Amino acid sequence: MKDWLLAAAIGLASSLAVAQPAQVVELSTRPAVKLRLLVQAPAGGPRAATLVLLMGGNGQLGIYPNGSLQRDGHFLARVRGELTARGHVAVLVDAPSDRRDLGGDFRESAEHAADLGAVIAHTRKAFGQPVWLVGHSRGTHSAVTAAARLAGEAAPDGIVLAAAILESSRFGSATARPLQESGVEALRVPVLVLHHAQDACAVSPPAKLPELQARLPSPSRIIPYDGGNARGAFCEVQAFHSFNGIEQRVVEDLSDYVTRPR
Repeated sequence: MKDWLLAAAIGLASSLAVAQPAQVVELSTRPAVKLRLLVQAPAGGPRAATLVLLMGGNGQLGIYPNGSLQRDGHFLARVRGELTARGHVAVLVDAPSDRRDLGGDFRESAEHAADLGAVIAHTRKAFGQPVWLVGHSRGTHSAVTAAARLAGEAAPDGIVLAAAILESSRFGSATARPLQESGVEALRVPVLVLHHAQDACAVSPPAKLPELQARLPSPSRIIPYDGGNARGAFCEVQAFHSFNGIEQRVVEDLSDYVTRPR
């Protein structure tokens, strides 16, 4: 069995053992726009921050009405059970109803921030816990956009940047700026950066981490990783870019930090 399939199976088994049945939520976010969420909560209720999980790539996760996923091999999708086992509500976010995906420059838009603000406000009210945005790869742009644009109950309590975009790159018709040039120094929330030292994805070169670190607000932390397994394309689900084979370590560090930012 492929490593990511094994991790996904373990995560699913964990979530079934300690979680409530996953709920599909259709959330109205903007006029005539809905956002589909898959919400997984611990069986005994949440004991830690709610984590809103933002996919990389084109952002189209494919949440079906029965709660299954078209793209369940994604790093954040496959660790959701482990996050739930640690007391977090895990919220997977799909593309909005007015778009097929999050391509182009949509991740940097006010509309995208409004969608995420609606998710944050909804989950904050529903579960009564702090809400953190967790972005992976291109999803790190989404997390930074929301943290920069949102305020009040719609703003995140902190953000996690896993395999952050550190190199200018083309995504469809748009050119995405590296995060160290996106105004992160103006953020007013804690930032946790999780990055594999051997990440070979062209948009996430580890050599650029010092540039990002120099611009992060306080409190913030960068945690580097090694080990695991890498197969196939450098930016895909079996690569170091997706923390293949070290998911448990990453989940533990993430959970510990959002509970006690430092």
